[in-house]
Amino acid sequence: MTAQINGNYLENYARSYAELVCDQFFSTRQFITGQEIIQLTPSAQVNFFIIKRLFELWQEELGKLKSSPYFDYRDIAVHEALTQFMNVLSRRIKVERRYFEGTVQEAVQEAIQLATNPVHFYQAELEKAPAGKINEYLKENKKYFKWNEKLVTSLIDKAGIIQDLASYQQAIASNFQSLGGSLDSPKELLATVSATLFFDLDLYIGKEDAALPESEDEEVIFVSSESEVVIESNDDYYEAPAPEFDEQEESDEEPVEMPQVERPVSTAGSAPSGKGLDAAHLKAVFATETYKGMKGILGELADSLALNQRFMFTKELFDGNADLLRLALKSVDEVSTFEEAVELINARFVFELGWDIESEVVHEFMQQVYRKFVR
Repeated sequence: MTAQINGNYLENYARSYAELVCDQFFSTRQFITGQEIIQLTPSAQVNFFIIKRLFELWQEELGKLKSSPYFDYRDIAVHEALTQFMNVLSRRIKVERRYFEGTVQEAVQEAIQLATNPVHFYQAELEKAPAGKINEYLKENKKYFKWNEKLVTSLIDKAGIIQDLASYQQAIASNFQSLGGSLDSPKELLATVSATLFFDLDLYIGKEDAALPESEDEEVIFVSSESEVVIESNDDYYEAPAPEFDEQEESDEEPVEMPQVERPVSTAGSAPSGKGLDAAHLKAVFATETYKGMKGILGELADSLALNQRFMFTKELFDGNADLLRLALKSVDEVSTFEEAVELINARFVFELGWDIESEVVHEFMQQVYRKFVR
């Protein structure tokens, strides 16, 4: 079934949403910071799309700077200095309303498009990637995707055979078919947007179940656990040797993936591929340990950290970003169980920041998290 998208309604809604949010925030403030943007609205997706857009604008400005014919921006010393400059600047976001309101409007429109048509959104998103660098683009931007991100996360950090844009786009469509009902519905996702200003989904797309397109069957990507791929299409045929599978191992329900690659080395260490923190193991370890303060934390987790711990965790686990540490601690404070906290930390930080889960600093950080749930 084909839905008639009401583009005028979306544009007017996003404008009204942005105006309302900015009226509320800037009534008592002149500027907004990065940490405040992350918590600006009830919709995490809207908030992170604002950050994403600011980063894109920042990259555009940097591109203009590098286009100057008077300096050698390929020089290693210049590159390192620019990298350091960008890292410092990323922690110093400070925007006035006149520059910010339009960014909010764009973020709201993108969030609604993602909620109602995730396949088309992610396929279009890949078209922004530089030629031959789709994998790098996804790795850099995955932190901004909070809704139906399963469609693209299985395509990240893959290697072996180089895939073109069309192959990635078809893999997204195939993943949509495989994941099916496990994806969140538009109504569920947009509830957080409507918490600020009611969004009429029926007025926008007519019928909710008409918003998500079916994928075509012209090209299907099959990927084995040994990182070998077969791509079939009506136009061409390529086959790389693949191991034999038992029938029990094959499943039409698994999302399509691209071949795997090793993650880049991080200054914080790297977790073993596919392995995250295990809540049951950590509980068993910490339950046998006795040390001062193990009685538990009654207040906020951030208040429990000693100054040296704060510095150590920021440097070793959060890439020197104190705001990211605060966000992690606040997020842990908001969950109900240690298991939920571990799941959250795995999803948002362990692989994203390349934690070495066997390191002492990770062990000490998780001790603090465990204390939050000791009773």
